[in-house]
Amino acid sequence: MLATAIAAVTNANQILRDRFKTKVRIETKGTANFVTQADLDSEREIVTTIQRQFPEHAFISEESHSDRADATDLWIIDPLDGTSNFMHGIPHFAISVAYYHEGQPELGIVCNPITEDWYVAVRDQGAWHNGIRQSVDRAERIDEAMIVCGFYYDRGRMMEATLDTIGDFFRNNIHGMRRFGAAALDLCNLGCGQYGLFFEYKLHPWDYAAGQLFLSEAGGKTTDCNNMPLPLHSASSICATNGRLHQQALSILAPHWKKLCQDLG
Repeated sequence: MLATAIAAVTNANQILRDRFKTKVRIETKGTANFVTQADLDSEREIVTTIQRQFPEHAFISEESHSDRADATDLWIIDPLDGTSNFMHGIPHFAISVAYYHEGQPELGIVCNPITEDWYVAVRDQGAWHNGIRQSVDRAERIDEAMIVCGFYYDRGRMMEATLDTIGDFFRNNIHGMRRFGAAALDLCNLGCGQYGLFFEYKLHPWDYAAGQLFLSEAGGKTTDCNNMPLPLHSASSICATNGRLHQQALSILAPHWKKLCQDLG
C-alpha cells in the first residue's frame, strides 16, 4: 500500500515540477479559489496509479472523485494543495495522499515537489520527514508557541472571524503568526515541531486527511473547534496542536467559532 502511494506521488510530482512557472490554464471555482490543468493532471495520475493496484478502492479527491466516505478502503487525495502559491510561482505547495481503512487513517503522504520534502506517516509507525522521525514542539503554554493559520476563500464574515481570532492569539503573547497557504504542509510542519498550533475555520477532508495522521503520529492532536473528531464526509473547522496546547487553543477558538456559526446561520 505504501509503495503504491509513493509511486503515485512520485509520478504526480513530475507533472507539477514540469508545469511550475509555466503558463497554465486556470479556472475559477469561486472567489480566490482556482483550479489549474496541473491540478487535474496530477489527480488523474495519482488515481490511475492507485487503481492499477487496487481497482475496487474508493476515492475522495478535490477535483473529480466523491465516493462514499464510509467506504471500507478509501483514498483521500489533494493533487495540488496550495494552488494559489503554484499559480504565483511560490514554491510552497504539496501533493497529499491518505489511505483510510474502515474509517481509520492507515497511511499519509505529503510531498512538496519543488523542495522534495517528503512527509510520510504510517499508523503506529511514526511520522517521518525525509527519513528522520519527527515529534511535536514541547511548548506548554500559548505564550511559548509560534502558531500558523489558514484563511478560507470567503472574504466576508469568516475572514473577519479569522482576523479577530488572530488578534486574540496575539493578546495571549504568542511568539508570532505565520500563514503559508498550504494546510497539508502546515499540519506536517506542526508535526515537525515548528509550530505549537494551527487553525482554520473551514477545511475539506482532502486538505487534512494525510497531515492529520502525520501530526498524530508525531504526538499531536486534531479536532474541530468544538473539540469533536474531524469528519471525512464534509468540510470542518480545525484545531491542530502539539497536544499540550489543545485546551488553551480551544478556549480562544471556540467562542469565535460559535459566534461565526450563529452569524452564518
